[in-house]
Amino acid sequence: MQTTEVTQRQWKAVMGNNPSGFKDCGEDCPVETLSWEDANTFIERLNQEDPAKRYSLPTEAQWEYAARADTKTPFSFGSCLTTQQANYNGKNPFPGCPKGEYRQKTTPVKSFKPNKWGLYDMHGNVYEWCQDWYKKDFSPGVNDPEGPAKGADRVLRGGTWHCDPRNVRSSSRSWDNPTSRYRDDPDGRSYYFGLRLVLRPAQ
Repeated sequence: MQTTEVTQRQWKAVMGNNPSGFKDCGEDCPVETLSWEDANTFIERLNQEDPAKRYSLPTEAQWEYAARADTKTPFSFGSCLTTQQANYNGKNPFPGCPKGEYRQKTTPVKSFKPNKWGLYDMHGNVYEWCQDWYKKDFSPGVNDPEGPAKGADRVLRGGTWHCDPRNVRSSSRSWDNPTSRYRDDPDGRSYYFGLRLVLRPAQ
């Protein structure tokens, strides 16, 4: 799994443009304002440029396994998460945890310490698209569960700079229509959705 979210610099190198709303954050910030289809167009072009490797979005199960990094607590850092460990809305803290700051924007990747498996920003910064169609419930006791073969919405994981801490937990799930852009501001664009790659064995 990629140690960071795909950055604006990486996106521009492949796509030749930058759709991000937070361009002023810099090229080391995550690329955002992406639909699921945008993310997969990027992956298709990346795979064409480097056919010896096969990149894709992670499955939801892969994403959570990596985010937890062999932990069972709400966050990979323990029962609490602080805004010195991740970029999220710290004004409404997780129960029993301290308040923090609300930056109201993305931050450069690697601004905070990684989890113990070396992965950065698995909590907050931008939502990360997963490969799966969204399924409300999974059968208990299933290892590496797969999403349904079809559906209406694709899975997003990790939460964002805008989320309260309960929505950036390792277990927190979200979803959106794969062809839509998340729209809640006057110009019809928002700054929540990005991606992280996994490298699969070449066929």
